[in-house]
Amino acid sequence: MSTPALSQPRAVDRAVHGAAGARALARATQAASQRVVGRYRYDRRADSWWWSPEMFALYGLPTDSPQPDTEMYLRYQYPPDRARVIEAISGACATGRSFALETRILRADGRERDVVLVGEPLADDTGVVLAVEGMAVDITECHPPGSPVERAHALETEVGQLRAAMASRAAIEQAKGILMLLTSCSDQVAFDLLAHISSHTHRKVRDVAQVITESATGQNRLPDDIRAIIRDACPPAKPLR
Repeated sequence: MSTPALSQPRAVDRAVHGAAGARALARATQAASQRVVGRYRYDRRADSWWWSPEMFALYGLPTDSPQPDTEMYLRYQYPPDRARVIEAISGACATGRSFALETRILRADGRERDVVLVGEPLADDTGVVLAVEGMAVDITECHPPGSPVERAHALETEVGQLRAAMASRAAIEQAKGILMLLTSCSDQVAFDLLAHISSHTHRKVRDVAQVITESATGQNRLPDDIRAIIRDACPPAKPLR
């Protein structure tokens, strides 16, 4: 079966879907506060998927199952909804647009569930989409109350929060990788070091991550207080700017 993202990469169009997507996204955010959220990532170039343990549980699969491929992923989508899912993911890859849609899945045990699927494209510096990541929320027993107009009013807030959260996570992951190279530490220790720097310099973790990344790429000089803490953790092989 062909994958949803084999077309030639295109630059990111930062436009966001309108009120229909916003309403679904608002449902996702509200439902997420009441139930486990499955997370996923589709790597466009490798044509590979990563699912969190919660994502496997959502589909009624053992949490230690092999990571799915596109064919397996579509197999568990409700047949009439498969085209919509493919269109959403393909559109995210081709145009760089985020999406949020309400759809249905068929679990491994045959049960049908209502799910809100949210996706956010991740692009390189040139605007080419490299991956799509997001979440899936089971809303079968938790359809939020409120009129379409009320849910539409949540558009700007919910989309903004989602974008900010994903941008923050991307910055933190980059900074963690840099610290792991500098200090030869583990993923968790790198995050703990970020949190330690944040606490002692009175900066947000995301802001610390951003200045570390900018320093590593030569864009800015690392602030003295942050540089001192990193040197105390483990003097780097190469001097920090």
